[in-house]
Amino acid sequence: MRSLAFVALGSNVGDRGEHLAFARRALADLPDSRIVAVSDEEETEPLGAADQPRYLNQMVALETRLAPRDLLHRLHLIEDQRGRLRLERWGPRTLDLDLVLYDDFVVNEPGLVLPHPGLAQRDFWKREVEALRSRLGQLR
Repeated sequence: MRSLAFVALGSNVGDRGEHLAFARRALADLPDSRIVAVSDEEETEPLGAADQPRYLNQMVALETRLAPRDLLHRLHLIEDQRGRLRLERWGPRTLDLDLVLYDDFVVNEPGLVLPHPGLAQRDFWKREVEALRSRLGQLR
């Protein structure tokens, strides 16, 4: 049985649109997984230091048989392939992939918290999740 995961994509360094496109292709290539819906791209202000470029964001609904921790590990590998450096919290980045929701799982473990704690503070994530849920409802 497949689970439904919501993955947030973000970039504010280099060719932001190409970084998001790379992430979508990489997510589509994950084993036992398939993209079932994609939100529109949206520009947002950075959450961290104000002296950085705006972010380009998007949300993807992914049906997967990967366990949450395995999926998160693979998201980090995709980020690494695009040169993601973890130098400062909320700093500039080529690609940021966050596991926002995974079915209705509630997890609070070192390195994995679901739902993602940022969901409550990021209105654009809420909008994107709702847009995807609406699209998925129309497809069924």
